[in-house]
Parts: sequence; structure tokens; C-alpha cells
Amino acid sequence: MIEFKDVTFVHQNGVRALDSVSLEVGKGETVAVVGENGAGKTTLVKHVTGLLKPKSGKVLVDGVDTRETSTAQLSRKVGVAFQNPDHQLFSESVEKEMAFALRNFGFPPELVEKRVSWGLELFGLEEYRESSPLVLSGGEKKRLTLACILAWDPEVIILDEPTVGQDAIQKEKLAGTIRLLTSTGKTVVVVSHDIEFLWPIQPRVIVMKGGRILGDGMAAELMLRKDVLDSARVAQPQLVTFFEGLSRRPKATFADPLEVRRWAGGNR
Repeated sequence: MIEFKDVTFVHQNGVRALDSVSLEVGKGETVAVVGENGAGKTTLVKHVTGLLKPKSGKVLVDGVDTRETSTAQLSRKVGVAFQNPDHQLFSESVEKEMAFALRNFGFPPELVEKRVSWGLELFGLEEYRESSPLVLSGGEKKRLTLACILAWDPEVIILDEPTVGQDAIQKEKLAGTIRLLTSTGKTVVVVSHDIEFLWPIQPRVIVMKGGRILGDGMAAELMLRKDVLDSARVAQPQLVTFFEGLSRRPKATFADPLEVRRWAGGNR
């Protein structure tokens, strides 16, 4: 679905943001990209959307070279919610913001209305239908950008720091949305510093540092690799730290607090 072939990218200031990156993401995978600021995470996903083009190497999306197609063409297949929603929101009302891409992609009017209502209800934004996106809080703006993307049903969804500004309830709803997308065969890529949010989802994890990939594997295995995480300045999830501190423990790490409660109840 997504393939990086020995990709290098250098910013105009000379900083090498990606350094010989090779990577494949299959259809239906949920992938988390982690690492400290400046590791190359956002640069990586901007190559998937075609906003950035490799200095060398190739990026393929569903077999199409991103250098040979436009960002507009890629956007029908790849939806991205960037870290700063103010870079994406421009319409005079929340409803028009939701409807813009749908109309641009040629959805019929009756389906546009259905998709708009569905997205606003799903993300708790119905009361702001006639309001300007500018009056929304930071967290609400991020939910709006995600609602706009899901409304046109792209095959690939990229979320850049989606939990910033979200409370615990909204984070849980977002995690549920990601699981739902995965269950329907969507490819989801999440760029995040929020390890505690990512851990219960149990995605494939790509650890980056200095434009390179230091580690790539399922969360249950890679999050035990403290050498890799420390090198990239990524903290272990608290449940992993707790698990490793137990003198008597189950065979696998705890995926969420409910597993801890069940385990503790059975070992009284």
C-alpha cells in the first residue's frame, strides 16, 4: 500500500530530515511513528501525501510514484490531519468545512448532507454546525479535521499528534475510532509522542531518530526494547514498566488497566 524505497530528503537549510529510509506499510495496518522532535516523523508522512518529494529514492502509494502524481489526486486516497489544524481549516462554518472536500470529490448533495451529519455527531460537533471553525477550541478543531477526512472515506488515514488538546474521554473515543477503521480494512498511520495512548491500541511501531528508522515491530515486542527506546528518547509505556517490575507476572505484558485488574484478582 505504502512503500518507501531508500528515500532521502534534505530541507532547504541543509538539514537531512530523512536518510535512506526504506519501509513498507501494508493495506489494513495500523502503524505508529514515534521519536523525539526533529526525528523526521512529520517529514515521513508528508511524503505519503505528496506534499514533499524525495531528493532521492521513491515513495509509492498503491503502486503510484508520488513524484508522478499531484497532491490533489493523492488526497482522494490519502487523508491527513496535521498537527496544527489551523493549517487546514478555512471555511466560514463548520458545516461548510465538512462539506467542502465531499463536494470537491463529486459526492451527490444528499450524500454530502448525510456524511456531514454523521461526522459532526460522531465527533461531538453538531452544536457548532453553523459556527466558524475559528471559535472552536484546539481539541475541537482537531476533531473537525478528522471528521472532514473520514467523511470522504479515504483508504489511508494519517493522524499527526491527534491527542493534543484532547481529554481522556475524547482520547478513548479516538482510540475506538482507530480500532474501527482498522477493522474495516483502512490503513492508519499515527504520528504521536503520546505513548500511553498508543499502547492499548497495540499498533506496529516505527521508532525514528535523525531521519532514520531505529526500530520497527509490533508494540508488544518493540516497547520492551529499552535500548532502542532510550536511544530515540522514547519512554516505555507505564504498563510495561509496571510489568517488568513484578517478581511474579503473566506471560505477556498488560495491554490496558483492565488486564491488570483481572490478573490481580486472579492472583490474590
